[in-house]
Order: sequence, then structure tokens, then C-alpha cells
Amino acid sequence: MRKFGLIGYPLTHSFSKKYFTSKFEREGIVDCQYDLYEIPDISLFPKILSENPELEGINVTIPYKEKVIPFLDEMDPACQKIGAVNCIQIKEGKLKGYNTDYIGFRQSLESFLGNIRPKALVLGTGGASKAVVQALADIEIPFQMVSRTHSENHGWITYHDLEQNPEILESHHLIINTTPVGTYPKTEEMPQINPNYITGMHKVYDLVYNPEKTFLMRSLEARGALVKNGLEMLQLQAEAAWRIWN
Repeated sequence: MRKFGLIGYPLTHSFSKKYFTSKFEREGIVDCQYDLYEIPDISLFPKILSENPELEGINVTIPYKEKVIPFLDEMDPACQKIGAVNCIQIKEGKLKGYNTDYIGFRQSLESFLGNIRPKALVLGTGGASKAVVQALADIEIPFQMVSRTHSENHGWITYHDLEQNPEILESHHLIINTTPVGTYPKTEEMPQINPNYITGMHKVYDLVYNPEKTFLMRSLEARGALVKNGLEMLQLQAEAAWRIWN
């Protein structure tokens, strides 16, 4: 039996297990299984590997996309540039890291935007934002990162800055949420974006996919923004992972 799985914490709502289990059924792939490995600390990762020698591929989710890197033997060059890993190939005992979030996000964003390249605000500076900003850089979209805390070194601005300077939102027509804010079960929360500054010129891409329409998406759509969730990105990154493992 070929084994694949996901590490992260917590893993109460895993897209990957449902996706791969139904993929195996749909495509008649009988010799594969996909399991969840919920570990409260990354130090338990080697234990997962030793207890499951049949593992050929692992997806990595929050909060381990950066913390897993020291355990790898090799990293795909593109993934090295990003500095976060969400897919590991295990071959002959060697672990190689990839970032399929990058592939999924870039493809999905390009289809969402068409030919336009608006300036972007990236909400959040965690592991999920790394693939996003690399994709933006590669498709030549200027971006500004927004964090809860100010950072001169990184050039981040805060949500307070957005509130104080409406012209930031007036000049940045693409808003990308890379934070988990608004995810089930806390569905009535959203990053601090003032909907009064939003117009029909804005596009909102929320990496959250559960719920299908987040509070952020609903609030900004009500002001005329075009919105999209992260489901297509997840499907595309899962298929990219499957190609890597095979």
C-alpha cells in the first residue's frame, strides 16, 4: 500500500484528506491511502516517518511550512526562494521539499485577474504569504504587506495604517488574505479592512475556503468588489503534489 498524508496542527478541517480519498475512488486508484498526522510539535515528525515507512509523500500545513525545513535533505530551487514547504517527496529515504501552494495560487490568481495587474495588499506575513508574494513578484504585480505589527526592516504596514490612510486602499485594487482569520468555526471575523474604502474596482482573493464565502468576502462584495476563495488554489496545489509524488 502506497501511503501519503498531511502534517499540521490542528487538523480538524482537512481539505487534503477528503480531496485525495475521493480522487483515489474517482480514478480507481486502489493501492493508495491518505492519512492525517496531527502533531502538536514538529519534533514529532521523525516519529511519523519511522512509524510509517510506506510514506511516499507528505503535505505540510500550518504551522509547519517553515519549521519542517531543517528535516529535509533537499529543496526544490523555487521552494528555496520562497522559504516555505507544503509538499514533501520521500524517495529512497530522502526527503525533498516543494511548494505547490505557489503553483496553485499563481495559476488561480492569473485566471482571476485576466490581463490586468493591479497593485496588491497582502494581508498577513506568515508561512502562507511566502508563496503568494513570490507569485506576485514573478507575475510583476507590485505589493504591500500588511501585518498586525509595524516593521521598518520588512517595510510592512499595519491595519491601523490602512484605516488612517484611505489612499492606500484607493491605489491597491487587489486584496489577498493569507491569514486564517474568518476560517470555520470563527466565521464572523475578518481582517481589519474598512469596507467604506472599497469600490467596484477592487478584487478580493481570500485563501480561506471554509466557509465558501468568508465574512471578508461578503463584506467587501457588498461594496462592489469581485471576490474569490482559496478552493481552486487548493485543488491545483493538490494536483501539483500528486504529479511530484508520481
